[in-house]
Amino acid sequence: MVMQETLLTVKDLKKHFPVDEGTFGQRRRVVHAVDGISFHIGKNEVLSLVGESGCGKSTTGRLILRLIDPTAGEILFSGEDICKVSRKRLKALRRDMQIIFQDPYASLNPRLTVGEIVEEPLIVHKIGTRQERREEVARLLQRVGLNPDMVRRYPHEFSGGQRQRIGVARAIALKPKLIVADEPVSALDVSIQAQVINLLKELQEEYHISYLFIAHDLNIVRHISDRVAVMYLGKIMELAPVEEMYKRPLHPYTQALLSSIPVPDPSQKGRKIILLEGDIPSPIHIPSGCRFHTRCPRVIPRCKEIIPPLEDFGEGHVAACIRAREWA
Repeated sequence: MVMQETLLTVKDLKKHFPVDEGTFGQRRRVVHAVDGISFHIGKNEVLSLVGESGCGKSTTGRLILRLIDPTAGEILFSGEDICKVSRKRLKALRRDMQIIFQDPYASLNPRLTVGEIVEEPLIVHKIGTRQERREEVARLLQRVGLNPDMVRRYPHEFSGGQRQRIGVARAIALKPKLIVADEPVSALDVSIQAQVINLLKELQEEYHISYLFIAHDLNIVRHISDRVAVMYLGKIMELAPVEEMYKRPLHPYTQALLSSIPVPDPSQKGRKIILLEGDIPSPIHIPSGCRFHTRCPRVIPRCKEIIPPLEDFGEGHVAACIRAREWA
């Protein structure tokens, strides 16, 4: 496996949200949204973060951009810990870190024209003259597949797919090194999803962008990713190169997720679907031992007692399961 130069390193990252319980908020509890995760993203690499709703994927993306502050841990961007930098330095670093939001309807300011929305990052970071910025906005809109003449229109005049293209244009305006794509196509029609994903891949090659790609759709993840991390209840359960993950999933949770991918031929024989029973436990009341043991089809008594570390299975493949060696 070719080693890439590292752009982002996350070390033991945690985010705990305090909440009050009881009639008068007498009891103080903690939501373990992200509970000690570590990974890295190389330059010009796509790392996808997958898992069920509520597992902490979007919170992780916002922590990396310092849209919210972590409870503990380190976030090293080009070797610099962004958790310790000043507000002025953080503003400068954000030129290299951008986000594409999930909802193309809520992520664009309805009071601004498309031209103003795309130009805003350039104004904030004092890039170019007014004429140069207008020319750059026209070029960006054209690059994402929109007519530059649309600059004076407002977001409500566009479809969902067009709005997301505007969001992409805004995200690449500063030519960032890293983009957090937070489920960027989940709100779009299937045909439009493919167009936007192909656009993101083209932009990655053109601008040498790294992505943290947050998603539910495992077919899309396979198409765009270099590596995949599977998250459950604030923890990373498994991480591996994309083809390795799909051919040899080691964690029972990953196996269940991959077995649920729809196939083109519903009459295909020999394919076993793993059905998970029950709901994800509350992130306030974390289960003992392995967090997945309450729903795991391969659970044994020791799973309730031992917190499994991420174990290395070679080729960059790690998994947190005490039984994974049995079927590795």
